Amino acid sequence: RVTDKDDRRTISTILTDFYCPEILKDDYKFSPSGVYYAPAHMGLPGYLEYIRKLPINQMPEAFGLHSNANLAAAIGEAMR
Repeated sequence: RVTDKDDRRTISTILTDFYCPEILKDDYKFSPSGVYYAPAHMGLPGYLEYIRKLPINQMPEAFGLHSNANLAAAIGEAMR
């Protein structure tokens, strides 16, 4: 939900990173590790298999964040 200018800026940045012409290339990866990518066109069973292979607990890179984002979130949660 977009509630202010900062949300709008964040969403705009995410859209720029993840919805771009490069996504049409077969070797395009959403994350540095290569775990997250747009699979080639295939049938439903292929897509389901791709989804099953994704990590159950998403790492920060799934959202374009630095690996320390988990640590910062945990510290913030502990301080509440």
